[in-house]
Amino acid sequence: MTCLSDIDLATLHQHRLEERFSYKLAWSGTAHQQTQYNDLLVRHNASLKRQRIIQHKANQASSKPREQGESTTNTASNQNSQLTKSEDEHDDGYFDSSTRRRRSGTWPRTRSLNAPSPFQQFGPCGRIMKNSAMVMQIQDPASQRLTWYKPPLTVLVIKKKDSQVLLPFVQLVEWLVQEKHMVVWVESAVLEDKLLRDDVKLENESAKFRQVHGDYCGVRERFLALREKLVTFKDGRDDLTDRIDFIVCLGGDGTLLYASQLFQQSVPPVMAFYLGSLGFLTPFQCDNFQEQVTNVLEGHAALTLRSRLRCSIHRKGERRKESLQPAGSNLLKPSHHPYLKYIELNNGASSGANNNYCNPHMSSNNSILVLNEVVINRGPSPYLSNIDIFLDGKYITSVQGDGLIVSTPTGSTAYAAAAGASMIHPSVPAILVTPICPHSLSFRPIVVPAGVELRISISPDSRNTSRVSFDGRNDQELNHGDSLRVTTSIYPVPSICSQDQISDWFDSLAEGLHWNVRKRQKCLDELSDLTASGSEDTLDEFDNLKIYDASGSSLDT
Repeated sequence: MTCLSDIDLATLHQHRLEERFSYKLAWSGTAHQQTQYNDLLVRHNASLKRQRIIQHKANQASSKPREQGESTTNTASNQNSQLTKSEDEHDDGYFDSSTRRRRSGTWPRTRSLNAPSPFQQFGPCGRIMKNSAMVMQIQDPASQRLTWYKPPLTVLVIKKKDSQVLLPFVQLVEWLVQEKHMVVWVESAVLEDKLLRDDVKLENESAKFRQVHGDYCGVRERFLALREKLVTFKDGRDDLTDRIDFIVCLGGDGTLLYASQLFQQSVPPVMAFYLGSLGFLTPFQCDNFQEQVTNVLEGHAALTLRSRLRCSIHRKGERRKESLQPAGSNLLKPSHHPYLKYIELNNGASSGANNNYCNPHMSSNNSILVLNEVVINRGPSPYLSNIDIFLDGKYITSVQGDGLIVSTPTGSTAYAAAAGASMIHPSVPAILVTPICPHSLSFRPIVVPAGVELRISISPDSRNTSRVSFDGRNDQELNHGDSLRVTTSIYPVPSICSQDQISDWFDSLAEGLHWNVRKRQKCLDELSDLTASGSEDTLDEFDNLKIYDASGSSLDT
């Protein structure tokens, strides 16, 4: 990845400001950014004023006869001055220095995000057959708003493993416990963080750690005062289903993926704060978290329902066993990957020594839900992957290359985007199928309807097996005869919007991925060049100009 210099970042920021002016968007940022925005506003208004003056001079120069032109110009001047005043008043009212983003979800929308309902009749005779059993009402995604049918009591706070997150983490937990009187759940590993413990033997640690440990003395004391009031859980041991009312993520996009992994059925509303690197899925800032969390707890929030994929592996040796067993008992064989810490079940029994273990990341029918993508790749093999794709039981094509990505619209801006797929808004119901480095010049990524079921298997004549991973975790081996089935889950991740679905997504594209960054092309201002020449009769000279050919005769008729 190319690192941008300070000059490049400043230029990028300036271009972002100019784009927001072009599309009449207000700007909310730091004090320095607000100052830049106001300066750009002054230059923008001055540029508009210069353009009006140039147009006014052009009208004076091109008007004939001169006396009639003067009267016309006076009238136009009066109109322009009134127009200038009204437009300036309009700009000042919209781009006021105190203008701020409205709170979550209050941007008015006049159109539905759904496509218009198709007309049911085709020509004089044709029409769609009416079937009352197939009629379904699809809610407009723009109208999806959070509401609480009872006040939320329990909140799960997920933070990334970074010392810079400790201070906002402690501040948030302290505020939730003392001000909102909520029951706060944290991962048990948080209590084992050495920077939050006072019983660490510093003589066994490095000098740098001792310095950092001392710097966080105040944060540690505040956390220790709250420690006994926190409820802890351990990933892989405790099931959080129906125990959590609200989730707050502090970190990057990985914290939201982790929250999705913890809840393999219904997911509580997730509010993600940006404290990571990219922050594509974390729209909130921690500067005024009290006000933002209060708005959400009061029900003032728009939602983006991020669809997930339900994935299940069907082993070759268990196909006959599946037909004889009741639904929900056909479970996967344990993986033999040497570095895999993920414990799988086989017919309800643990593959380890503890037979009472229950994996919370696997649902009752042995499927796993992913928020971004499921990836099938050739692993360490030197041979190409040879993967067959079936859609609702019909053979579609085979992938010969490094592998295949099956992703959600949320995952379209992740691995799939790096592999050349289109970026799709998370409210679009779809499944993306993207090849990884296909050995074909004509294999383009495709988008299929969200309701289909994809079946992916190793081709019988493939030279090697494949590896499959779910959101970058739980690596499995896919052998000959095994199949991976993927479809859209009924349990989405309700991600809370900072502004609204449209603004959040395009702001993430611009700020996180620098989408469509280019220096703006200058406009052709010929009137400005002619006025700068100093001749008042320049336009008249152009009107009286005659064109001659090479022999000297006039070409005018």
